[in-house]
Amino acid sequence: MLNCIVLMGRLVADPELRTTTTGKSVCSFRIAVDRGYVKAGEERKADFIPVVAWEGTANFVSRYFSKGSMIAVQGQLQSRQYEDNSGAKRTAYEVIAREVSFCGSKAETGTNTAFAAPAQAAPAYQTAVPGDFEEITDDEDLPF
Repeated sequence: MLNCIVLMGRLVADPELRTTTTGKSVCSFRIAVDRGYVKAGEERKADFIPVVAWEGTANFVSRYFSKGSMIAVQGQLQSRQYEDNSGAKRTAYEVIAREVSFCGSKAETGTNTAFAAPAQAAPAYQTAVPGDFEEITDDEDLPF
């Protein structure tokens, strides 16, 4: 069976980091994900999706993301039953994050300035010498 969700959107509020009674970190947040289709003359619509991250992922999200940050989430959909204040049975759906990633630049997302992505040097390439290539004069045996 397969239960895999990949989402990209913006946080609608700052993430909430809590600790369970057993000492595990858990972070809850919601992301707004734009719908792909927009009818002519109508405003773009979004879905607001609750996400829960645990332990290391929870600490990462709470440290580097804030309201308005663009985020990519990979995880699975989970449902749970609960009873509301009036005694009615309800079902809650949420994404359990396995991996989260930055999307866009720090200036775009407004994320914490304590994070700085390491700069990577461009790879070095050797230049070709004329003897590395042969001219094809007969194009009858070419496969295309």
